[in-house]
Formats: sequence, structure tokens, C-alpha cells
Amino acid sequence: MNPDGIATNPGGFLEGWTAWEIEKLMWTIAAIVTVSSISLIWSSIWAVEWYTREPIIAYEVARPTRPDDRKILEKPSIKASGTTAIQCYAPATGEFLGFVNPVTPEGIDRAIDRAHTAQKKWALTNFTQRRQVLRCIQAYVMEHQEEICRVACLDSGKTMIDATLGEVLVTLEKLNWTVQHGEKALRPSYRPTNFLMAYKTNRVEYEPLGVVAALVSWNYPFHNLIGPMISAIFSGNGIVVKVSENTAWSAAYFSLIVKGALYICGHDPHLVQAITCWPQTANYLTSHPLISHITFIGSRPVAKLVAVSAAKSLTPVVAELGGKDAAIVLDSALSDLPRIIEIILRGTFQAAGQNCIGIERIVALPAVYDRVVKALEPRIRALRLGSALDAGPDEHVDVGAMISDAPFSRLENLIALAVKDGARLLVGGSQFHHPVHHSGHYFHPTLLVDVTPNMAIANEECFGPICVVMRASTPKEAYEIANTPDFGLGASVYGAWDWAMRLVIKNLRTGMVAVNDFAVFYAVQLPFGGVGGSGYGRFAGEEGLRGLCNIKAICDDRFGWAGLRTTIPKQIRYPIPDIGRGYIFTKGVMNLGYGIGLRGRWRGLKGMWDGR
Repeated sequence: MNPDGIATNPGGFLEGWTAWEIEKLMWTIAAIVTVSSISLIWSSIWAVEWYTREPIIAYEVARPTRPDDRKILEKPSIKASGTTAIQCYAPATGEFLGFVNPVTPEGIDRAIDRAHTAQKKWALTNFTQRRQVLRCIQAYVMEHQEEICRVACLDSGKTMIDATLGEVLVTLEKLNWTVQHGEKALRPSYRPTNFLMAYKTNRVEYEPLGVVAALVSWNYPFHNLIGPMISAIFSGNGIVVKVSENTAWSAAYFSLIVKGALYICGHDPHLVQAITCWPQTANYLTSHPLISHITFIGSRPVAKLVAVSAAKSLTPVVAELGGKDAAIVLDSALSDLPRIIEIILRGTFQAAGQNCIGIERIVALPAVYDRVVKALEPRIRALRLGSALDAGPDEHVDVGAMISDAPFSRLENLIALAVKDGARLLVGGSQFHHPVHHSGHYFHPTLLVDVTPNMAIANEECFGPICVVMRASTPKEAYEIANTPDFGLGASVYGAWDWAMRLVIKNLRTGMVAVNDFAVFYAVQLPFGGVGGSGYGRFAGEEGLRGLCNIKAICDDRFGWAGLRTTIPKQIRYPIPDIGRGYIFTKGVMNLGYGIGLRGRWRGLKGMWDGR
């Protein structure tokens, strides 16, 4: 290399190269080698995973059929005169779908017995076998998602978009999360020991409970049925799901999707059971001695009945009881309002507002309040109602039907009372009489502003397409308004990540919070549940899986092979030879194990010696 930094090796590879060019070449070679190595490692891992991945087996199950005559019920109801059967109909149109016979106590016994018998064998399966079943379900859902959405829409009145997001997407995520992370959550967990017990090793194992039960709501007929089944079977349990009478028609088909995967993988399909019964029969299920755990999704009054019934057999209950979720829009969100408005509209009107984690209140601070109201009014006024399955090529449906017309009077009264007390009704506020589907259950998308915390509509769960906007002068007042109702399921906060955002998140009395988003905690399988009037316990995520297990603590010998095990010292063997010396000895043991500093530990050794 000459003084100018030019390679002078005559005839060599680097002849005429500058030092910078050589350095650049070295860095390039290093980068190529690094990227190639990482790619090779990743490809090897992927190849091993692909080779060892559980095979997916395709299968088909029977689809539900609609009557040929397409009869429209004049006054549709799940109760029909002259029969005890459940009358199934489409809430968007009133179309009669058929009758489903409710199960009797004897039928519940048979369902539990079948699941119990199947679970004994299923508990012996490994995680590879369980993952295969879930992968097969996932493949079926992906292949038949449009059909699943159509059945869910027909039975619940929602739109195809709402069904895709609220039924299929979240179910696929639950399947995907459980396949990827479920085994890690349920593997034995090793725990620390202490000085005195250093010769022991500690672990927690998660064992199946047996047969569990889930009583689920009607607002998501596919996901609410399949979700508990996924968690139950992966944790080694059998399950009996009591579906709502309002969506009994689709339950048989949806449960067959799980049964079909079990059968095609060589397992007993009776492991999962779906039943429908009238409310007076449900107590038989919730107090059944062979049910080891209950997940309840529904209203607070019914939850109290379930808890009383379950107490008879001391069956643990996880209760998810709805919410009054607040979306808090801080002043710092001003520049982001266009995006936030879209999220608020989706969070409020998805599934016609029949969503336990839907946005029930918007709490806006002074800099954004008027802009939020101004942006929402024309958008809500433009929303179109109808049956997504019956819309013509030139028709567009944004919001579907409600499950029943039963809540209409209550919702209208809540809105009227709020207006009387000073709220402003800008859009909607009453039942909507569809010009084509006269028997459908529709409620006008509603915008109610200037609502105050003392109004009933600010404290009672609406569970309908009603957008409530409230003022707050400070972040502190915003979270206080959010915490006023006796609910605490979820919430969302919008704005910059500053002191105000952190203050609100810390002080929200809820089980879940989404930051600058809506309900995303559910889309990533975080533990789901609330506090206060929204219930107790959690499902989903690691906590949900472990909650379906007997959590067994095991303290084992670390050096048992060497004969090192607990031995009772002679000073405290029964009958104790000398009470005084025995006490001195045990006090020495305490100091040895927990004394402060070396002096404390030395005092412990001395005490043990004195009490020998």
C-alpha cells in the first residue's frame, strides 16, 4: 500500500484499489455472509417446522337448510303458540327458519355423559394431536368463511362485513394463537425455591378439569360458540356449550365444524356438545356435579342466577357481563380526528351496537368536542339499514338488524329522558320501520350529544346502535366520567402519548384498554374480562387457558437420587424430648433461613447448635 492509500501488490487481486474501496468490499462481503447465514438458519427452522407440522385433513359437514316456502312471520318471536319448541327466524326479515327442540334435564345428562366419556381419552392426547384438530378447524373456516358468515347473518341479523370481522377474523386469531402459543402456556412452570428448601425443586402443572360448560350470548353466534370449544379442547377438557335460544338455528352447524375436525383426526366427536334450552332448564346444567367450570357470557341478572346455581356444586364461574365502554378523545388527538372518527363509527355501530366491548360513550375534551360532533352527524345520518343477504345489486347495507324488538321501548325511553334533561338528539332515536322487511327488527342509528354523567343513558348498557357523546373539561374529569357507571369491561383512549394519556390509562377502572384503537386487545388474545358490574375472571390468552385447568403445585426432591430428602431433626420428633431445646432449635432454623444479613444467619446457626 503506497502513501496515497492505493494497493501496490503487482498483479494481485486488489491492485489499484484504494483503502476505502477495500474496506467497502469487506463490509459488503460481511453483510452478504450475515444475511445469507440468517436466511439459512431461518430456512432450516422453517423447513423443520414444516416437516414436523401436524397434517391438515380436509373434511365437510352438513349445512343448515332453509324451508323452501320462505315464509315471513308477521310478528316473529322465538316462542310459538301450540309448541314448546324454539321458533327460529331471521331477525332482519322475519323469515321462518325452522323449529329446534329444547333439551330436557335428561338430555343434559346425556350430553355431559358423552363428553365425560370422550374426555377420559382426550385427556391422554398430546399437544401435537390437539394442534392438528385446531389446524383442521382453521382450514375449514378459511375455506368456508363466506358460508359461515351467511349462516351467522341469517341467524343474528348482522351484515356480512360485521360477520367477517366479528365472527371469522377473531375465531381465526384464537385458533392461530392457540396453535402457536397454547402449549407454552400449559407446559409445566418451574418456580424458585428458598435457602432452607434449596434441596427441593418446584413446579406448577396444568391438568384438565374434566368437562366444562359455557353459556354464551347470541350476538356472535359462531365465535361465541367456537371460542370456548377451542380453549376447552386444547387444555384437555370436554365441553358442553349452552347457546342462546335466539340463535339456536345455526348452533348445530357451527358445532359440527368442531366435531368434524375431531372425527377426521381420529378422536371422539362427542367431546364437544352444543345444547339449547329454555332458561328454566339451564339451572340443571349450571348446578350439575360433573361440570367442573362455567364460563358465562350474558347479562348481570342472569349471571347472579348462574352463580347461585353453580354454588350448589361449588363450580367456579367466569362471568363476562357486558360493559359501558368509553372512548376518551383527548385534546392532543385533534390532528388525528379523521382516523379516530372512523374507528368510533366502527366501534359504535358494528353488529348494530350489540357488542359487549362496543363503544357506548364518547368522552371528548374541549378542543375536540365540537369537531367530533360535527364529523359524526352526517356520517351517522347516512347509515343504511337492511338485510345484507337480501339486498339487491344496487342496495347497500351498513347496519343490520337487532336480534329482537324487545329492547326498543327501553332504548326510546332512555333517549327521551336524556333529551328531557338537556341532551340534544341529532339523529335517529326510535325504531326503524323497514320499507321492505316489515317484520325485521331495526333501530335508527342514533346520535345523542351533550349527555351528562347523571343521565340514565350514560349509566345503563344500551346494546344498540346509539352513539352517545359527553363533554369533559380535563383528563381527570374524563376518566371520572368513564368510571361512573357500575361497569368496567373495556375502554379506549385517543391522543398523544403524554402525561394526560398515561394519567387516563392508569385511572380507568376497566379490565382492558386500547390505546388509539378500538378493542384490539381482543384481536391479540389478551386476557378478556372486566371488573365491577362487568363480571370477574378472564378468558382468552394464557390466563384463559390456565383457568380451565387444575393448577397443581408440585414440590419435588432435587437430589432424591442421592438420598437427600427432608428429615425431621431429633430435637422436634414426636414425642419431643425437650420442649425448651426444641424451641431454641426451631428459632435457630428461622434465623438461619430468614435472618437479616450474615449476623442474622450466624445467630441462626448458633441457635441450632445450642438447641442440639
